[in-house]
Amino acid sequence: MLHVAGCNWKACKRGQMAEWRLVAILSVGQLIVWGALYYGFAVIVTPMEADLGWAKTETNGALTLGLLVAGVSAVPVGQWIDRHGAFWPMTLGSVFGGALLVVWSFVDTPWQFYVVWALLGVTLAATLYEPAFAVIKANVGDWKRGILYLTFVGGLASTVFIPFAQWLVELWDWRISLRVLGAIVLVAGGGIHLAVLPGTLARGEAARAADAATAGGPSALRSAMARPAFWGIAIAYFGYNFTGAAVVFHLIPLLNERLVESAVIVAVWATIGPMQVAGRVVLMMLGHRIDARATGRVAIAILPASILLLIHVDAIAPLLFVFAVLYGASNGMMTIVRGTIVPELMGHRGYATINGALAFPANTARAVAPVSAAAIWGWGGYAAVLWVLLWVCSLATIAFWMASIRSHSAAKADE
Repeated sequence: MLHVAGCNWKACKRGQMAEWRLVAILSVGQLIVWGALYYGFAVIVTPMEADLGWAKTETNGALTLGLLVAGVSAVPVGQWIDRHGAFWPMTLGSVFGGALLVVWSFVDTPWQFYVVWALLGVTLAATLYEPAFAVIKANVGDWKRGILYLTFVGGLASTVFIPFAQWLVELWDWRISLRVLGAIVLVAGGGIHLAVLPGTLARGEAARAADAATAGGPSALRSAMARPAFWGIAIAYFGYNFTGAAVVFHLIPLLNERLVESAVIVAVWATIGPMQVAGRVVLMMLGHRIDARATGRVAIAILPASILLLIHVDAIAPLLFVFAVLYGASNGMMTIVRGTIVPELMGHRGYATINGALAFPANTARAVAPVSAAAIWGWGGYAAVLWVLLWVCSLATIAFWMASIRSHSAAKADE
């Protein structure tokens, strides 16, 4: 139950309803922008390559560029949100994101495609989880549970939009499909943010108190970067997302190389999504007792265990499903950690800016992991890829544990 200070019961009730209406509507917005702007690429790119005769390296290079631009853009976007709120970034991000999908439908040359994805990178930084986390952090009393609900709905984006985009491609073609997806993002995504974000705060009460207490001191980002915890989380995010992106893009060819039957591969892949949701359901059951440090320690430690299973099993279906359960649950819980760990370790001041800075190593890892894994595969096959991934995610686990087990008294000083 939310607590609204200084109000009678009916006023408190109205305040709680408004807060959870904000969470519900923002969650639908995340479902739309994640589904169309991010997951749509996986469906559209294959018929696009076939139609235009482009190589996968050309198309995936554009995605890499977009993710790198998203990482670089995340800090200025976060700084704007900390000062002014998320209305303009998220609303314009949705409008221009939808328009860029329509522009993408007209490309005929690689350079046009790269320009589109460089601009889409900015819209990704302005519309996906980090800005939405900042809105909920500043405007919802039980903000941890709010972030949990938002990621629960947003986590269904691939489940909803990948089949939907595939249906559009089969019904028409990739160009018309992009125009439909673009219209959905522009009208529905932009409309949602236009309707719900006016009047939302840039900072919550704890953040404003921290600003007043540190007036004239170093910026929130500089203060955070002076702490070992910031760099520990940054290393953990890079290693975790590098491993995750490599698995996403290489799991199917890896299992094909081991002669796993196609039906088993599809079933293993289909298990991962529900397990992400299951991990979040477990956290929802905990409610206000969510501890981002403890959750993160468990979630990130599960990842090396899942990679170890892939190393030591071949076509043994039951163990492959154990991998899918562990990997999916880890992903589901780590998304919650992304939205809740900063205040616990570094305080409330500059929440959006610090989260944006931590998005840079995460997006960089997602950008370079697929091509890096492919290069390692060319040198030593998928056995070498998996051993490198085990080393990388183990390093990430150690970094997170070292950052999170430290006393959070420094964070308390900012509150």
